[in-house]
Amino acid sequence: MKLGQAVVKHRVLILIITLVLLVPSVLGMMATRINYDMLNYLPDDMDTTTGQDILMDEFGKGAFSFLIVEDMPAKDIVKLEEQLRTVEHVDTVLWYDSLLDISVPMEMLPQKVYDAFNAGDCTMIAVFFDTSTSADETMQAIASIRDIAGKQCFVSGMSAMVTDLKELCENEEPIYVALAVVMACIVMMLFMDSWIIPFLFLSSIGAAILINMGTNYFLGEISYLTKALSAVLQLAVTMDYSIFLWHSYCEQRKLQGDQYSAMATAIHETFTSVIGSSITTIAGFIALCFMTFTLGMDLGIVMAKGVILGVIGCVTTLPALILVLDKPIEKTRHRALLPSMNKAAKGLTRIFPVFLAVFAIAIVPAYYAYSKTNDAVYYDLGATLPEDMDYVIANTKLKDTFNVGSTHMLLVDASLEPKQVKQMTKELEQVDGVKYVLGMESVVGSLVPQDMIPDSIRSILESDNWELMLINSEYTTASDAVNNQIEQLNSIIKQYDQKGMLIGEAPCTKDMIDITDRDFKVVNTISILAIFLIILFVEKSISLPVILVAVIELSIFINLGIPYLTNTSLPFIAPICISTIQLGATVDYAILMTTRYKKNRFDGMDKREAVSDALSMSIPSIIVSALGLFASTFGVAVYSDVDIISSLCTLMARGAIISMLCVILILPAMFMLFDKIISKTTIGFLPKNH
Repeated sequence: MKLGQAVVKHRVLILIITLVLLVPSVLGMMATRINYDMLNYLPDDMDTTTGQDILMDEFGKGAFSFLIVEDMPAKDIVKLEEQLRTVEHVDTVLWYDSLLDISVPMEMLPQKVYDAFNAGDCTMIAVFFDTSTSADETMQAIASIRDIAGKQCFVSGMSAMVTDLKELCENEEPIYVALAVVMACIVMMLFMDSWIIPFLFLSSIGAAILINMGTNYFLGEISYLTKALSAVLQLAVTMDYSIFLWHSYCEQRKLQGDQYSAMATAIHETFTSVIGSSITTIAGFIALCFMTFTLGMDLGIVMAKGVILGVIGCVTTLPALILVLDKPIEKTRHRALLPSMNKAAKGLTRIFPVFLAVFAIAIVPAYYAYSKTNDAVYYDLGATLPEDMDYVIANTKLKDTFNVGSTHMLLVDASLEPKQVKQMTKELEQVDGVKYVLGMESVVGSLVPQDMIPDSIRSILESDNWELMLINSEYTTASDAVNNQIEQLNSIIKQYDQKGMLIGEAPCTKDMIDITDRDFKVVNTISILAIFLIILFVEKSISLPVILVAVIELSIFINLGIPYLTNTSLPFIAPICISTIQLGATVDYAILMTTRYKKNRFDGMDKREAVSDALSMSIPSIIVSALGLFASTFGVAVYSDVDIISSLCTLMARGAIISMLCVILILPAMFMLFDKIISKTTIGFLPKNH
């Protein structure tokens, strides 16, 4: 009660402090760097990651792009090259005239080198940057190159994708938040009993979101995915707490009359109940931190922090707002749209065997479809971007004109004998899908004397310790074909040089595929175990955690099984995130009903009456909460052109509705069936004299 009394007493001060905190929060949010490169989240100890560091340290090169120039005379390409070299952070521009003077016929080049740079009326220029793929400087350099080159030039590569993705996300993100706010507001205005209260909810949650986004500054940077989803997710999962507080306050107003005493009691009751439900949500997000692919930690930390701030806002900022605006709220009260659920609850309880049968019939096929989810995921995030995006156009041009699906970079020991390098190159070129391998030996060729190779070219392809080779592949990133190709290439490389490393987008993506498959199993297990233990301690029961987790897991199986049944592909991160987010966020519905059911049984109600009352009292809160989560995410799912964001929001929106139905229909049936077992395995379930 002390917390409640303190909040009531210092309500104006709390609002002033909240407003003051928003200023540094907005500044912190603006200063937080956003990372748009998924491959940055690979573990540091992998060959692909180590190789990228060596490329930067030894060669001074990070990002790499191909420029496809269409229908441009050689002399104009030379001028274009000169302009490209002046772009800040462009380290090297590599074309035909980098090897020989333009006056020398291009046919003097070895055939595969000639073919590498020419196809029909198109020629290709390789550009190396002295900054990493997703560095702000690289993205600025890509923008400058596009400005210089004009419409005759197409820029491909990861850096181009990251640049376009950043622009797309920055344009869409304000609309995500606006859609989430408007949709959530509509739901609350319809289903709550006041026209003003939804705006107070959104003000309180909005302040918590801004503070959360501002404190991300101390993390250094966050992923674009975290930035895009965290505000929407925080709004969706913390809205419950505001609803709980409002319902408790309204209940206490009827009992106590005085709004200040009523609010102090409501804060105390809400804080006690919200702690239990918020811990399960936090546990779901913390489970993401156990991913080897550290994007999970990025999203997990930000969202766990957001839930904690949401709870604090719910018991401080929101009560202060309600008390300060008490008179306008009372004047704008209206009848709630949801009717009494007593009849519906009694009817559902009466036919509980039907829902037990539904559970028994659905669980096996739902789990089977769910187990196949990983077979339908995709890892090439660029492939799902809008077709009119510059990067997509350039990559299509590269594939159609030069038949290049991906480019690998190979680092081998510089002390390797030229004969061995030549033999290794021959073997690498025999691997299916490899168009050619370009290294010092292949560039020199038999027609170009060694002393004609300028030092500028040597510095591109050789350092004191390493030799760099480019392998162009016909296969696209993340395809089964390129992954098999990479395995074969690595097998050959290791025969000649145990320290040799294959790096680039496709090898990094293959590593991502390998570790996220493991992450899915690990994170799922940890989240289930953590939430099981939390429910065990909160409800003081062995059987209730099994029942609650089983009901929510069924809803997750159905949600993640639907893409398999509808032959829909999901981004690789979706199953990992949704399995934990849906469990953590919607198990609250089950806990709410369980707490009421336990109280009823302890107060002496028989099994049927206790279940029916718990159901009727919980349905309105569960419906409003689930529809709030649905509304907050559904609009974003429909609007977003970024498939990874759209897919995650679709799954969250659908998951909220499925979880709501499972809790309302199946959980009461479980209570009816297992009441005796629950009574014997739960502390304080029945009164002492029972």
